[in-house]
Amino acid sequence: MTPTLILLTIAAYFVALFVISYLAGHKADNAGFFIGNRQSHWYMVAFAMIGASLSGVTFVSVPGMVATSGMGYLQMFMGFIVGQLVIAFVLTPLYYRMQLTSIYEYLSNRFGRQSYHTGAWFFFISKMTGAAVRLMLVCITLQTLVCDPLHVPFWINVAVSSFLVWLYTFRGGVKSLIWTDTFKTLCLIVAVVLCIYFIARDMHYSLGSLVSAIGGSKYARVFFFDDVNDKQYFWKQFLAGVFTMIATNGLDQDMMQRNLSCRNTRDAQKNMVISILCQFVVVAGFLCLGILLYIFAGSHGITATGDKLFPVIATGPWLPVIVGVLFIVGFVAAAYNAAGSALTALTTSFTVDILGAGHKAEDQLKRTRESVHVGMAVLLGITMLIIYALNNTSVIDAVYTLVSFTYGPLLGMFAFGILTHRQTRDRAVPIIAILSPLICLVLYLNSERWFGGYHFSYEILILNALLTFAGMWLLSRPQKATDLNNDTNSNTKA
Repeated sequence: MTPTLILLTIAAYFVALFVISYLAGHKADNAGFFIGNRQSHWYMVAFAMIGASLSGVTFVSVPGMVATSGMGYLQMFMGFIVGQLVIAFVLTPLYYRMQLTSIYEYLSNRFGRQSYHTGAWFFFISKMTGAAVRLMLVCITLQTLVCDPLHVPFWINVAVSSFLVWLYTFRGGVKSLIWTDTFKTLCLIVAVVLCIYFIARDMHYSLGSLVSAIGGSKYARVFFFDDVNDKQYFWKQFLAGVFTMIATNGLDQDMMQRNLSCRNTRDAQKNMVISILCQFVVVAGFLCLGILLYIFAGSHGITATGDKLFPVIATGPWLPVIVGVLFIVGFVAAAYNAAGSALTALTTSFTVDILGAGHKAEDQLKRTRESVHVGMAVLLGITMLIIYALNNTSVIDAVYTLVSFTYGPLLGMFAFGILTHRQTRDRAVPIIAILSPLICLVLYLNSERWFGGYHFSYEILILNALLTFAGMWLLSRPQKATDLNNDTNSNTKA
């Protein structure tokens, strides 16, 4: 597949994306940008959330990771399902009762301004670095397929990618994202299904022999119960999945903006339950595709593995050109929309939470929001270049490791607020939130030496949250009756 054809495919996708974005968001006001005016239909959000939750990392890294972990990722995804139920039936009703634009406003009502800003800053760091890692994967792939053959420097690749993300989100925000995510989901599902079909056809598999080949592969193992020190051990993966989902979706402004755009709590809950079940099926499809790719690679003498496997096979000379086109469309759809939603959430949180501009007049708020949006796009590009210089691991592993350290304090803060009726020292919360991940980092780096070979995996997130919770408890006191009344009033205003 030539660089020119790849560029034409990307250009065609973005033309369609810009048309959808313009039609959906050209009349959006600030409320439309931040929460879609709470007028989104739940079934539209549910379908859109399938694509919104699957980034370019999923599209490339999940098929590639079956060589090292088989289908063990489904263990973590089972935890995701449980975590999504907690979000739907515990957190979502709370957010709707409080009529929040930014979910971190809850921390201000519950503890005070220092806790509020701490939560917002941790989200900002987490989302900015996570979005940069995900979009960086796109740029690396495009650098190999397009930019290097055309002698285009990596920094120009990054600058153009950041500009494109800004361009299709600057006007409509969440109101546009629901529709662009729907388009992205459709592209993703069609791309995966047709890629499986064309690869299976090339290998002369019928439906029955395809199922037998995937099921009988050495990569088809799902459950790992034999070694507690193994990173793939079931309970590590499952529990990490539960709390990772709560942290990265329920406590993440990016994902909750879409859910909060539904008309009411019940619609949001229906959207979340249906969406996570559909996501499970799609991710299982990605893993089956990964097994098929490794079988294909073995039969054709292809040595690429991991994140490089799918791009090399899809755009190589072994399959029809349509497979490469489908890969590029699905990959770009996954990656750029994920970055666009992250940019929208970062703009919302920085404008409302950190700058405190939510109470400005409509015109002033719009000017502030648009300036912040440009700044977030520039910062995203700079962060990508920094991470690119430091990255030396599998991208999906890097993302979840990062999540474990940055979302832990958020999880601990929200858990303390929801599960207890105690009031902590607001001024101490930033210190606790910084110390917890630092302690976890020391334990993560030394666990095998200190704990008889035990290696921390993504479950370090749970320990991180527990340390934050414990620190807030040690510096807390029972809430006074007046404080409880204030909380009750703020939680029930409608």
